[in-house]
Amino acid sequence: MCGIVGAVARRNVVPLLIEGLQRLEYRGYDSAGIAVLDGEIKRVRRVGRVSEMQQAAAAEGLAGQIGIGHTRWATHGGVTEPNAHPHVSGGLIAVVHNGIIENHEAIRAELKRAGYSFESQTDTEVIAHLVHQRYQQHHDLFAAVEAAVRELVGAYAIAVVALDAPDLVVCARMGCPLLIGRGDGENLIASDVSAVLSSTRRVIYLEEGDVAAVRRDGILIHDQNGKPVKRREHVSDVSIASLELGPYSHFMQKEIHEQPRALADTLEAVLDEGFSPTLFGTDAGAVLEQIEGVQILACGTSFYAGSVARYWIEAIAGLPCQVEIASEYRYRPVVANPKHLVVTISQSGETLDTLEALKYAKSLGHAHTLAICNVQESAIPRASRLVFYTRAGAEIGVASTKAFTTQLVALFILAVTLARLRGRLDDEQTVAYLEDLRHLPGSVQHALNLEPQIAVWAERFGAKQHALFLGRGLHYPIALEGALKLKEISYIHAEAYPAGELKHGPLALVDAEMPVVVIAPNDSLLEKVKSNMQEVRARGGELFVFADLDSHFTESEGVHVIRTPRHVGVLSPVVHAIPVQLLAYHAALVKGTDVDKPRNLAKSVTVE
Repeated sequence: MCGIVGAVARRNVVPLLIEGLQRLEYRGYDSAGIAVLDGEIKRVRRVGRVSEMQQAAAAEGLAGQIGIGHTRWATHGGVTEPNAHPHVSGGLIAVVHNGIIENHEAIRAELKRAGYSFESQTDTEVIAHLVHQRYQQHHDLFAAVEAAVRELVGAYAIAVVALDAPDLVVCARMGCPLLIGRGDGENLIASDVSAVLSSTRRVIYLEEGDVAAVRRDGILIHDQNGKPVKRREHVSDVSIASLELGPYSHFMQKEIHEQPRALADTLEAVLDEGFSPTLFGTDAGAVLEQIEGVQILACGTSFYAGSVARYWIEAIAGLPCQVEIASEYRYRPVVANPKHLVVTISQSGETLDTLEALKYAKSLGHAHTLAICNVQESAIPRASRLVFYTRAGAEIGVASTKAFTTQLVALFILAVTLARLRGRLDDEQTVAYLEDLRHLPGSVQHALNLEPQIAVWAERFGAKQHALFLGRGLHYPIALEGALKLKEISYIHAEAYPAGELKHGPLALVDAEMPVVVIAPNDSLLEKVKSNMQEVRARGGELFVFADLDSHFTESEGVHVIRTPRHVGVLSPVVHAIPVQLLAYHAALVKGTDVDKPRNLAKSVTVE
């Protein structure tokens, strides 16, 4: 959510800022703006898409060698141009900001008493005036920003320019991602590496509390104690091609179809090395041998991946496993067992609730921590002792697809590794699991081949307002994920239940206007699921069943069946995730919604 880009160069930076903001559109936003220094602070802001702001900037002939830009996702104040970033104070200071300042009202009151007036309802304008006030005292932009951020409570990534410091961008972060891109004779800043890739692959990730002075020919970073520090430079391996649509209509469609490759890339190490603890870190063996249970913390789709993993960890590794929504865990008294492994799951590695839940767990004495993440050097992996990076590649669509399935295989690898360490698996079963993983990308490709049939089903969802998803056992979380995907991008209200719970309440909703989607793999619970389906048909409900090829379902009036590949055992949830993703995508096409940028949602949730 929200995006920051900035640049200081010997060329006109407006094209860099606009391209950077276009690369950040996937994060979710409702307004955009840029500001450059050109004898004065020149600013263009627009409600709507970056393209509208780009046209306005071109019409005004905006140009400059230093500037900042922003895509805003409304939090404080409505979607209006006065609330859009950058915010300016006194014609001297311009600021862009991601995050939420919790004490903005108290600071606003103090600034009003000091004579500052406010044009917006945002917490960001408070930062602009506060920096301006401190700048009057210090006459040094870097010192002014350092002084200002010490007064802020909450999460922020900010970039600041001053009219009389025409070669300097000052940036700071706390709880929200921010990086510096190092170029030749120019430097850039951004909240996401995708925004700088057209100019450089050399990036420095700022850490919590860092404040940085960024000039064309140099960078100075102070840590949160005000001490100069060096941060490691990385070479990004994100490809430009992964950020382009190619032959696909939407990024979501592209990313659904990239899953065989994403899974194969994520599985490469385990297929080469076997289920070795070193997949999770050099000292992972010593850590994993000590644990007596697993606590999984995650949000949204990642929470559903963790919910599948609970079945695997308990059934395969024989360890107790709890899965909790991170935003709930962090705010309740927890009875902690320091011998449990705390596993955090996040696509971006910057999900604020998950990061704060991890910090809370560590404060309770949890030293054994593992992050499963798709983004190198992001905050959650840096805060964890062990790390497993999925290799899904850049995921642009707001609705997660390939990140979810690669998280599933990472968690399966963890479950089997724990089982091996505990002596619960013999070599024969271990080899069998490796073979299952080796064939998994092919099974996923077979499921993708069902897209034309699923698209036909989606036509029937176009006129619906509600849908019900059912699953049992380790496929219940896949039903939850299917319902989430459908409501995220098609805006059809959808709920998911364990199929056995149908008669305990949800059956009252079933009628001819309530399509019921059933995940029905050929496992030990299949006959139970068939009984639940009969309960639906008896009430006039229409069933849409995703069954395995060997499940022996037959279509009949009101019962529609699509057969996925043959049952693939415990990895079945990965395969069955594909058809529910495709159903949501094609239902959204029928509805005519903005598939990649669904309303009110953002890709990386870095606020509460």
